[in-house]
Amino acid sequence: MSTTERIPTQTDLDTLSLQLGRPVRDVVEIGARCVCGNPLVATTAPRLSNGIPFPTTFYLTHPLATAAVSRLEAAGVMAEFSQRLEGDEELASAHRAAHEAYLEARRDVGERAGTGPVPEIDGISAGGMPERVKCLHVLVGHALAAGPGVNRLGDEALALIDAEFSPQRCQCAGAWDADADVPTRDLSRHVRRLEAQGISNPIQQSEGNDD
Repeated sequence: MSTTERIPTQTDLDTLSLQLGRPVRDVVEIGARCVCGNPLVATTAPRLSNGIPFPTTFYLTHPLATAAVSRLEAAGVMAEFSQRLEGDEELASAHRAAHEAYLEARRDVGERAGTGPVPEIDGISAGGMPERVKCLHVLVGHALAAGPGVNRLGDEALALIDAEFSPQRCQCAGAWDADADVPTRDLSRHVRRLEAQGISNPIQQSEGNDD
């Protein structure tokens, strides 16, 4: 995807908000797009505008993709992948390389976003990398954004959900309510929990697909 194609338009941001069901925030780029042009992945600044460090640089947003990946997680694929990492040094090496690629990509995104270094998450990628698998959504988001061969387990997860979702087939119609009002208030569980605790700007808190 070209640099121009990665620049988010207002339509992209509205679509992301509708996909997520909450106002999208601090999107630097569109990490990946459907063949029809709709966003699949939001590339997010490593520090949000409210000061919170945000480790999940590549945030999977398409509802069909997130649902399909959730079904993989429920079927035990994360545990299966983690077990394979323990017994397959070649795979473990590829997973560590994906971790390093994620960190490098986040540094580049931070530079483009103008956020500068984020020491709170220095050396921490996402999704359980480099030693285990904690969140398949993160690995799939990274695989979609980086392209094949960068995140091997993300590529494998994409192959496993191909019958349900593929970036090469447009399945956007009906995947979210494109005619709904764009959300203006974040009603996610995370935000409700913080509000209940009286926390409005928790630097120590972070969130994402990787939670």
